[in-house]
Amino acid sequence: MKITAIDTYIAGNPWKNWLFAKVSTDEGIYGVGEGTLNYLARTVEAAIQELKPLILGMDPFQVETISQRMIRDIYSEGAQIHMCAVAAVEIALWDIIGKACNQPIYNLWGGRCHEKLRAYANGWYRGPRTPESFAEKAKAVAQRGYTALKFDPFGSTWRYMSRYDFDLSVDIIAAVRDAVGAQVDLLIEGHCRFNVATAVEFAEAIHRYRPVWFEEPVPHTSVPAMIEVARRSPVPIATGESLSTKQQFAELLASNAVSILQPEPLNLGGLFATRKIADLIDAHYGVVAPHSAQGPVCSAACAQLNASLPNFFIHEIFDEFNEPWEKEIVTNHVEVVDGYIPISERPGLGVDLNIEEIQKHPYQQENYLPLFKPGWERRRSQSAD
Repeated sequence: MKITAIDTYIAGNPWKNWLFAKVSTDEGIYGVGEGTLNYLARTVEAAIQELKPLILGMDPFQVETISQRMIRDIYSEGAQIHMCAVAAVEIALWDIIGKACNQPIYNLWGGRCHEKLRAYANGWYRGPRTPESFAEKAKAVAQRGYTALKFDPFGSTWRYMSRYDFDLSVDIIAAVRDAVGAQVDLLIEGHCRFNVATAVEFAEAIHRYRPVWFEEPVPHTSVPAMIEVARRSPVPIATGESLSTKQQFAELLASNAVSILQPEPLNLGGLFATRKIADLIDAHYGVVAPHSAQGPVCSAACAQLNASLPNFFIHEIFDEFNEPWEKEIVTNHVEVVDGYIPISERPGLGVDLNIEEIQKHPYQQENYLPLFKPGWERRRSQSAD
């Protein structure tokens, strides 16, 4: 079997353009992948096209060699942009291999470790930044069966919070806890907003609400800063979604300060690289909650990954809180039933692209999530402002 073509498609979701890839072979089997990266969909798309000549004609089963050609052999380090392009192809290769073997991807890596995957809801709090709005929406999500909710209560904060914003953020968390009760886990999203002192102060203030984690309270670009917060915070720290190499994870894990890791398969060059990092995390007694706030192909890929991980912790779900047409752009969309994801037994990823539906939602440059702009939590497209 040989790779004969790589095609790309962009679906213009109002808060983030989704980039998909389709890798075809001379035997008629094709696979689909995803390379979404917030504002940079067309940039990653261009990188895929530049990498394509390196792998046309190759056997899609040779995943390691193909990945080396796209990463090592070009002797360039393009971090997330580069690795998202690689991931779009690499995920599609596993889809091809699974289809050729008539097996789901997790069966190619040792089999399924879980009967179903516990999910947490993200993106559910679209609306005004008030305790009342967050509480109302949180209660509705919990009533749908979710046992864990993630949210960013911080508005457009960057590095330092005013006393008003500090108190409002605490009040939002308190309101959500009161709305859902003690039986639902809270996961607090920091989006790399703070310096060390502010992050630690806030972690101390919210400890009484018993969040499961405080995610990326400081920028991922400083591993020492993340480690310092983790050692001083009474709330467990979660991080890893923005890292793009296994060496970065090795440096972070060496501290034994962070034990909840969130590798993003797109930022790491695909599924097999992430699977190996998950084993490294396991060697440091950590658990894995892969980042999965991209498009529906990424959700399916993460479900395959998580099914195979002994140290899987929880699966992120943004899909239910996206645009209604999202479920139409793929077949066999990942579904959540009473807060859990049933594990697909279909070959490969278990999903396919609906190209005709994707083309109804064209790329728009203003489609991105402006996390440091006041009112971003309302999740309106920039063209609506």
